[in-house]
Amino acid sequence: MARAKAPCYGLRSKQGKLMFFFSSIRGGGKPDYVFIGTVFALVAFGLIALASASSDLGKIRFNDTYYYLKHQVLYGLSVGLIAFFICYKIPYKFWKKIAPFLFLGGIALLAATLFTPLGFSSGGSTRWINLGVLSFQPSEVLKAVFLVYLAAWLARSGTTRKTNFKSGFLPFLLLSGVAAILLIMQPATSAAVILLGSAAIVYFVSGAKITHFIFIAILGLIGLALIIYLSPYRLERVTSFLNPESDLAGAGFHLDQARTTIGAGGLTGVGYGKSGNKYKYLPESVGDSIFAVIAEEFGFIGATILIFIFFVLLLRGFLIARGVRDEFGKLLVLGFTCLLGLQTFINIAAISGLMPLTGVTLPFISYGSTSLVVFLAMSGLMVNISKYR
Repeated sequence: MARAKAPCYGLRSKQGKLMFFFSSIRGGGKPDYVFIGTVFALVAFGLIALASASSDLGKIRFNDTYYYLKHQVLYGLSVGLIAFFICYKIPYKFWKKIAPFLFLGGIALLAATLFTPLGFSSGGSTRWINLGVLSFQPSEVLKAVFLVYLAAWLARSGTTRKTNFKSGFLPFLLLSGVAAILLIMQPATSAAVILLGSAAIVYFVSGAKITHFIFIAILGLIGLALIIYLSPYRLERVTSFLNPESDLAGAGFHLDQARTTIGAGGLTGVGYGKSGNKYKYLPESVGDSIFAVIAEEFGFIGATILIFIFFVLLLRGFLIARGVRDEFGKLLVLGFTCLLGLQTFINIAAISGLMPLTGVTLPFISYGSTSLVVFLAMSGLMVNISKYR
């Protein structure tokens, strides 16, 4: 007769708790390698595109063909890789604990650009904080930390923030309104639209009432219309979009040159580094117009491949969000994915003539150190969350 084994409930219980603890620290699963590969494919493509788009401009302005590329690598890519690694290694729930401080810090930085001597103006906008040795855009930081705070706020248990008007909908409007007003004052209207659009989607998916979501949409459209109507330069962008031929030497110049540059690429492009419009006629060739340079040099085929890579990135983001059981992680990945998707769509649509010009950059591609650092940090956090599916 076999001897019965003595029960080891206490030992097994302790072992189980230890296993669960270390599993939660590790993430308990493999990261989404497709997402990682897609992110760094976009970063690599962005550096290649920037090297061409900025070569003539760097030579003219700084007598250095690779000035913009070196600046992007030194202050964008290197710092962004550190941010990616930190956000990948730290368990994502840590950010939930400090979310209120992140949000307050983001608001404080944004306010500092407007109301302190640290604010630096360029091109009619006050979007930078200048610390002497470096400068950065707090609006890029705010877009990320606001979504972290919103996901943490909505995921808090025992609340009725998703359905209740007083404890949920009204505070959501107030928080969003503060962020939007500061962004619009810079002015950075497109950044406000992207942030509020992403936030509204997260709020709705978390379980908010459809009536609240419709109210947000109507309120947002009315507010945007009033802002455009009361701001001459914003109204000029809309009118030039509706009738670009009316002032090709003025308000319609940028859009006309962007269309011309894209059209010059044809099916296969004029060849890498051979764009004829990137420094002579096309404004912001290294920033929000870089997609036009890509379309000219790589043609319709190259531009389509780039759009497809973005599509894969967004698809993987939505798949990660769908597979995460923790509500904070799910909402955070969803918010980041919507932010990436909206900003990509707005940039490409605007420079292609499908909507008024906005001045928003193309994620991972356009010149801009702060943007690259923030998007790499967001990507690292999303990869971290992907281990918990």
